[in-house]
Amino acid sequence: MALTGRTALLAALGSLPVGILAPSWTGMLAVNAPLSLAILCDYALAAPVRSLRFTRSGDTSVRLGDTAQVQLTVTNPSGRRLRAHLRDAWPPSSWSSEAEQTASHHRFTVPAGERVRLTTFLRPARRGVRLPDRVTVRSFGPLGLAARQGRHDVPWAVRVLPPFTSRKHLPSRLARLRELDGRTSVLTRGEGTEFDSLRAYVPGDDTRSIDWRATARQSAVAVRTWRPERDRHILIVLDTGRTSAGRVGDVPRLDAAMDAALLLTALAVRAGDRVNLLAYDRRVRAQVRGGAAGGDVLSSVVNAMAPLEPELVETDARGLSTTAMAHAPQRSLIVLLTSLDAAPVEEGLLPVLPQLTRRHTVLVASVADPHVETMARSRGSVDAVYEAAAGTQTQEQRRRTADQLRRHGVTVVDATPNSLAPALADAYLALKAAGRL
Repeated sequence: MALTGRTALLAALGSLPVGILAPSWTGMLAVNAPLSLAILCDYALAAPVRSLRFTRSGDTSVRLGDTAQVQLTVTNPSGRRLRAHLRDAWPPSSWSSEAEQTASHHRFTVPAGERVRLTTFLRPARRGVRLPDRVTVRSFGPLGLAARQGRHDVPWAVRVLPPFTSRKHLPSRLARLRELDGRTSVLTRGEGTEFDSLRAYVPGDDTRSIDWRATARQSAVAVRTWRPERDRHILIVLDTGRTSAGRVGDVPRLDAAMDAALLLTALAVRAGDRVNLLAYDRRVRAQVRGGAAGGDVLSSVVNAMAPLEPELVETDARGLSTTAMAHAPQRSLIVLLTSLDAAPVEEGLLPVLPQLTRRHTVLVASVADPHVETMARSRGSVDAVYEAAAGTQTQEQRRRTADQLRRHGVTVVDATPNSLAPALADAYLALKAAGRL
């Protein structure tokens, strides 16, 4: 039996003097017969908790930063009215702030034989899968003096997906893609692209694109137009090792890399290319294979990324290279989202690069810390000068590392979290325009 605060107040105000001196509430109530009888009657009239039935419905997935709604239906099969307080417990990361956790507490009344639907609003602060804990119910009697309490397990799962904030850049990149594909008046030609059609020669056209046979059949000089090749293979590799755990601003490097990977996936799918995903450190953490068509690829990639977390281990570069080769048996564009720190690149990535560049086009994208640039501009005090020296040294190390990669034929994208996604998309379009895919 659970006694309420109202019971305690009545016992303190209405008990006999001898009851006030009792060593416990049990003793106090023993000498206050009317109150004891009222409590027992109230407890007896409270609806039973064990017989309550619960079912869930609502959202099973939500993007990080958005709100999910999970409904809990409570059915009261007993013959007594249910007056209850309920706590639908979820992990603390299911809300962005402590104040939002009050959304899991509900007060309600259910007549005998009826049911009520309660809604809990979740606003997760982290990616992954959120599972509820037990549902705790306290059923009060009509006087509110005593209550029955019990717990129930009501399973459900809400998958928290990456936010994909870079999707705002997709329309402008799709416009550029349409230009490359010859769908607008601007037509870009690249080596190794697919023949599209013929048009009249205009000054400035590459003379190598002149179609002499077509020119011989008409009075004007004709040139071939080209469109980027379709059905290319793209493998996006997420490095989930220790360097991906570092926070840049408010987010881990891994989350910024995911956002860039999602924009690239959406763009490449619209371009007609096949996209695969691989997350790796010392073993495969997630993968998407097969090149399904349309939105299925983007959906699969988003769901595969949802539970990913950085692993505090050094990435096995040789294992990463071997696994990437196994996932890309044909000539592909391999996009490696990793760190440009000197030691991991020089000791891990550079020795295995020849295996990748021999058969594939390789693009390395890395998240740069904007605070380093701020440090490099610091002036005005001794501490600021030291900060400037440290920031400049870090920038120079990243430039040297990027130059080493470029000497091996690798395209390098080094940008801040807000700029990485559009920069990577632009690099992909540039490679496509140049016919290097």
